[in-house]
Amino acid sequence: MASARLAVDIGGTFTDLALEHDGRRTTLKVLTTPAAPEEGVLTGVRAILDQASLAPTAIGLMIHGTTLATNAIIERKGARTALITTAGFRDVLAMRNESRYDQYDLNLVLPEPLVPRYLRLPVPERIDNRGEVLTPLDEAAVRALLPVLARERVESLAVGFLHSFVNPGHEARVRAIVAEARPDLPVSLSSEVSPEMREWERFSTTVANAYVQPTIARYLRRLEFELRALGLTASLFLMLSGGGLTTVETACRFPIRLVESGPAGGAIFAARIARAKELPRVLSFDMGGTTAKICLIDDFRPQTAKSFEVARVGRFRKGSGLPLSIPVIEMVEIGAGGGSLARVDALGRIAVGPESAGADPGPACYGRGGLAPAVTDANLLLGRYDPERFAGSKLPLDRAAATAALERAIARPLGLSPEMAALGIIAIVDETMANAARVHAIESGKTYAGRTLIAFGGGGPVHACRLAEKLGIRRVLVPSGAGVGSAIGFLEAPVAYELVRSLYQRLSAFDVRAVNTLLEAMAAEAIALVGAASPGTPTIETRTAFMRYVGQGHEIPVPLPPRRLECDEIATIRAAYDAAYARFYDRPVPGSDVEVLSFSVIVSTESRTGPPTPQTPAAATGSSPVQSQAALTQRVRDDATGEVADWAVFPRAALRPGQRITGPAIISEDETSTLLARGWSAVCDGLGYLVLDKDTPDV
Repeated sequence: MASARLAVDIGGTFTDLALEHDGRRTTLKVLTTPAAPEEGVLTGVRAILDQASLAPTAIGLMIHGTTLATNAIIERKGARTALITTAGFRDVLAMRNESRYDQYDLNLVLPEPLVPRYLRLPVPERIDNRGEVLTPLDEAAVRALLPVLARERVESLAVGFLHSFVNPGHEARVRAIVAEARPDLPVSLSSEVSPEMREWERFSTTVANAYVQPTIARYLRRLEFELRALGLTASLFLMLSGGGLTTVETACRFPIRLVESGPAGGAIFAARIARAKELPRVLSFDMGGTTAKICLIDDFRPQTAKSFEVARVGRFRKGSGLPLSIPVIEMVEIGAGGGSLARVDALGRIAVGPESAGADPGPACYGRGGLAPAVTDANLLLGRYDPERFAGSKLPLDRAAATAALERAIARPLGLSPEMAALGIIAIVDETMANAARVHAIESGKTYAGRTLIAFGGGGPVHACRLAEKLGIRRVLVPSGAGVGSAIGFLEAPVAYELVRSLYQRLSAFDVRAVNTLLEAMAAEAIALVGAASPGTPTIETRTAFMRYVGQGHEIPVPLPPRRLECDEIATIRAAYDAAYARFYDRPVPGSDVEVLSFSVIVSTESRTGPPTPQTPAAATGSSPVQSQAALTQRVRDDATGEVADWAVFPRAALRPGQRITGPAIISEDETSTLLARGWSAVCDGLGYLVLDKDTPDV
């Protein structure tokens, strides 16, 4: 019986693979192939099966995450999309909600809508906020738009009507009319993609879904075909932004839910490790080739949200992107990865990212034609990487090319040596990540005191000590398989689906029957989707209400019981909201009524229990740590002092539980390296994890 499980995560630079079989784990990194992402996936699948000596038929389950949806939106490379909307509301996408992410910028730039105005097509119809039809749909006007869609070569269609989240009848009728003439045209309805109030966010999400749908659907169908041709008969699941798995069919229908699928896997990976190590408060730090992701995890659960922004034009500026009303694991994502490009800006300062060299051509040191310096080039010049052993010796690095790139773009304009230019790049990257993490904690009403930083991704363990110092964190954990953490996280994820629906209620006039009817309908729909993907598997249901005091602008999630509500529970729900509000804002607001804007239902299979499968079997733990002796040394420039010295290098595969290493040192492995800064020590624990502690006081 096929029992091996394979996970594949396509990143901007590398495609990561993790394979669990016979109680062991095999991992691999290959370069992403941006022009045809499935080629990198197939190359990696062949290589990892060969490495594990397995036949394709041994794979019983394959899980996949991809950044294709995100990249298509950011790079504006999606389908030619049109929007049919209520007459008088064609400019909702451009008008947004009239807020300014920077109140004092007179030249404020906002992202252009994904659909130009001439393809935002109004038709007469109107439904009120209770679902009553005020103006019937003008079906003749809809049919009159069909020649326009053909003439403009529209490849995908979004439909968004006012208040369709209450009554979807008009949107459904438009789809039926279009299907009569264009059965091949994909149609996304706002009442299905994002059935929530607030028309700008709902229309934006629906348009984004339509914009990426043809690209994602073609890719997934092509990948399925190629995998079958390779001999894989396993079921293929997709990682969702909210942390669950779904089928290819659902992913093709709602591809917008894949925008944060890779980072979600990383957060699940960190949460599982936190549970295994009994760490109730951690900070997940995932630094890859293109971006760094930071996520707060409390009580072994990542923070979640029901909205997200993509393609921000103001760096780190909330409100400067395109809003997506989808369930996501909440994190801050920074354009600071190994491939992030460095330059000197107009003020003569070193700036890094968010532009990335990606996999093609990649950083200059990859020797694939890249000319601009990247973070990897800077790390190489500082001695943090062994150019002959990078990526398990599969991708030797060209130090001369990195030096030339840094000299040309940074050192010469600023009158520095290439090595000092590299030091400046790393200092900027580390501070950029630390600043984003500080802002994220403040916005979440939390602190970093007493947290453990869990570092993974190709660059996470390299930058972890310095980031921890900047945030006041004194313990870092680097798990086994850190270089491919997101892919490993895929293997831990449950099959799950989350639905969010709007139903306005005030607690003073709470309609228990209407709420129960809505929640039960949502649960039935989610159970059907999860059951189709994992038939016969027991499921867990989680219900949430998004609430606020009347007149406020932002909601707070409040858990609900996973069953029918009773009238006498309204006071309990109110008390739970007041307590949640006090956690964010110090105290509740007595005497103010509370309103519920929307409800969420998550149905999932049970998560796997126990620690993640170790990459290598752990030896028995000794009674006391033993100081390790290094066989190799490497010349490294300390980013804190600028001094150059010989640092000890320890192969991670040779470490056994109980062994202690005192910094400065490098612990090397195929997919990443752990930089152990001066003043830090590391011990290998019984799971094969590296536990790094800061030994010296903060200065």
